[in-house]
Amino acid sequence: MTHLRSKLMNVPFLDLKAHHAVCRAELVNAINAVIDVSAFAGGPFVNRFEEDFACFCEVRNAVGVSSGSDALWLALTALGIGPGDEVITVPMTFIATVEAISRTGARPVFVDIEPVTYTMDPVGLERVVTPRTKAIIPVHLFGQMPDMAPILDFARARGIAVVEDAAQAHGARYNGHRARTLGSAGCFSFYPGKNLGAFGEAGAVVTHDVRLADRIRAIRDHGQVRKYHHAEIGWNCRMDGIQAAVLQVKLRYLEERNEWRRKHAAHYARALAGIAGLVLPICRPSRTHVSHIFAIRVPDRKSFMRHLESRGIGCGIHYPVPVHLQDAYACLGHCRGAFPVAEQCATEFVSLPMYPELTSCQIEAVVQAVISALHPSPTYA
Repeated sequence: MTHLRSKLMNVPFLDLKAHHAVCRAELVNAINAVIDVSAFAGGPFVNRFEEDFACFCEVRNAVGVSSGSDALWLALTALGIGPGDEVITVPMTFIATVEAISRTGARPVFVDIEPVTYTMDPVGLERVVTPRTKAIIPVHLFGQMPDMAPILDFARARGIAVVEDAAQAHGARYNGHRARTLGSAGCFSFYPGKNLGAFGEAGAVVTHDVRLADRIRAIRDHGQVRKYHHAEIGWNCRMDGIQAAVLQVKLRYLEERNEWRRKHAAHYARALAGIAGLVLPICRPSRTHVSHIFAIRVPDRKSFMRHLESRGIGCGIHYPVPVHLQDAYACLGHCRGAFPVAEQCATEFVSLPMYPELTSCQIEAVVQAVISALHPSPTYA
């Protein structure tokens, strides 16, 4: 056993040091440039990143903001969502998606997720839409876009806005279209662990709609249309200059790093195919997955994770409690069983290490740990 343990390879769930090592000198130079001109809140570095990110997303406008959470809230607010309105989304997401709805004063309404892609099931929309429904927020969970065509057709037929929660989907595509080139707006998070991550909190809203972008720009800066002239009540949601400079550097590496993520996901999928008791993620042919998270499903998560951790393999859970069962949303009155697919996934999801800098040896170490957790044998004991 001592000999076996000496062979174990530690594989962290996320390795940001390795992630930044390749472009560290560029990042330091970018930060120094911000310091040199003292453009710390908004300003030229934010403007340049907005231009580059809009180009990357293949849209006319990108508006840098203070976080992905604020991006969602600003998009909904700029679309006129408010008290008395309803916004449809999914319960399998980080709570920020739903908090943004609540911050506008609107009521969150849920539909379940598909059992294969874990994204919004368009079939559920007809059952929950009402005359008060003003927006739909499909969540591009784990880096894969939902089946957007039926969602968009449903929304257009009823004059409902579609705001894409693309916080985990930088670079994802659906039928060749980038995240956000389909709905009214797309909202991104640049939290450090994302495919495109800042050195702190940051986010962006992207849209083809110039008027919508202009209103978001005003609301993010206290409702100002020009200095000290406030057209409406806004808030302070500006992006920092340092975050913009860091993101502009890292954006140049994003396509390459997304491709490495896809290769790692394919490696996992090949090596773990056909393992009894294991459900692997699936990418639909019409979609380009950016593999932000590689979430598998296992029947006995607690013992499975304990085994991986004993072998030095980092892992995580996204997300153990669906939003409709969170205490914060008990006021909506949903009971267990309301959204069975999301609830089952919440008990079975385990996220394996996934970042561009993973080596083949590290992936193989994860694979062997997964196999030995599910099917103990002398070979993998």
